[in-house]
Amino acid sequence: MGALATALWVCAALLSACISDGDEATDAGVTHPPEAGEPIRLDVLVYNVEYGGDESTDAVIRSIDADIVGVLESYNRLPETAENAGYPYHNVSLQLLSKYPIHEPSGAEGRYAFIEVRPGYVVAFFNIHLDYVRFGPRLLRKGASVEEVIASENEVRTSALDSPLLLMGDLIQRGYPVFFTGDHNEPSSLDYTEATVGSRPGIEEPVPWPVSEALLQVGFRDTYREIHSDPLEAPGITHPGTGERIDYLYAAGPSETLESELVGEEGGPDVDIGFEEWTSDHRAVVSTLDATPVTMPIMVSVDRALLTRGDPLTVSYNAPAPDGSVTIVPEEGAGSPELSEPLMGDGGGLDVDTSDLAPGGHQAVLLDADGSEVARVAFWVRDPDAEIRVSTDRSTYGVGEAIMVSWTDGPANRWDWIGVYRAPKSDPKVDSYLIWNYTGLHGSGTVPPSTSGSVDMGGNAQGRPWPLLPGRYVVHYLILDRYISAGSATFRVTG
Repeated sequence: MGALATALWVCAALLSACISDGDEATDAGVTHPPEAGEPIRLDVLVYNVEYGGDESTDAVIRSIDADIVGVLESYNRLPETAENAGYPYHNVSLQLLSKYPIHEPSGAEGRYAFIEVRPGYVVAFFNIHLDYVRFGPRLLRKGASVEEVIASENEVRTSALDSPLLLMGDLIQRGYPVFFTGDHNEPSSLDYTEATVGSRPGIEEPVPWPVSEALLQVGFRDTYREIHSDPLEAPGITHPGTGERIDYLYAAGPSETLESELVGEEGGPDVDIGFEEWTSDHRAVVSTLDATPVTMPIMVSVDRALLTRGDPLTVSYNAPAPDGSVTIVPEEGAGSPELSEPLMGDGGGLDVDTSDLAPGGHQAVLLDADGSEVARVAFWVRDPDAEIRVSTDRSTYGVGEAIMVSWTDGPANRWDWIGVYRAPKSDPKVDSYLIWNYTGLHGSGTVPPSTSGSVDMGGNAQGRPWPLLPGRYVVHYLILDRYISAGSATFRVTG
């Protein structure tokens, strides 16, 4: 991710050496793998609701009534969706709705959740939105070779999965049921085969699309293709605008796919569950699975790793013994504990009043009876009154020199972006940007949301022209893939 620097991510990364990975807790140095529980039937939905969604997309989610929903593009409207659709649990940073408790656990790095589908038993869940730029099928239609397109896909999309794939592969290897929902903005190699060549515009030869190849190789199953194995009979297009299937529910580990259905507009091609009012530009997929959850690892978790001061926070734990405590300490570990509560058994949780916590980074630490650390997890508390500060590393640049844009106290949304405008035509609501980048670059849909960071707006920026010509410019921090500025700074380019 290069230039991206997030307070939450740095906190998690610095702690990675001492955070328990879950089932690596030991007695006398012996590792205990998770134990299988009773199977449970789960309906899982993946749904891109488009730019926050509205009451109509909420109604779809309520009607489908899945157990777990990987939502894309709901942004900060997710709490409203959860209330309207009747879900008791939600997580904004991971964009999840659930009928069961959501845990961001030790070792997850803010990238996945454990869903506690039975008391003490969990499944692992990832939900990721990959970048849309340099869309592969469009490049193919413009004459790019398969090799060129795959290289582009690896740079823009597959690379964003490097860290998640390591976590996914580890969980799968250790025996967890793992689910992965997402809008991947890339077709599947299961759809671009010898048999499908010529079946619809754009498929002129087989293409081993690398995101799907990476997921299949690590052990995932494409649940829609498990049930609808012939892409000629059931293309299952989820994005009518591009004519491609780009929204997926993958499963790995101890689970069996029983059914998978396309959800969309009434009468749409391959649509199994139709709605008269369909407002999203994506169709959804709902799959039914028999999954075997496994025992919750030894861990401490938060129900959300990023919150605003005053928001409710639940810290949960699964301890090796009932004697011990949960302590909350500042990020740097200095000073007295901000909270310390004895365990109420070897599993449970406590509600934390975050209005008593200072804005910034914190760690929830699980301690045993001797006060030794068992596990810890990082979380970040935002100041509700903070105002974003946007700056550049210099006020003046020569033609072709990279511009480093930094921010602090940002709103910490995935898909926030940095846009550069020529002054005085710099009103994002009416004027056009020149160059831009997401705050998390191509990995914005995979990295934990950031309250602070920086982006190199050099030759790797999207848009044009580059290099910027001599003149005055305004750089805006823009919110949620839209043209709403949260803050700005000015700079000049000289000849």
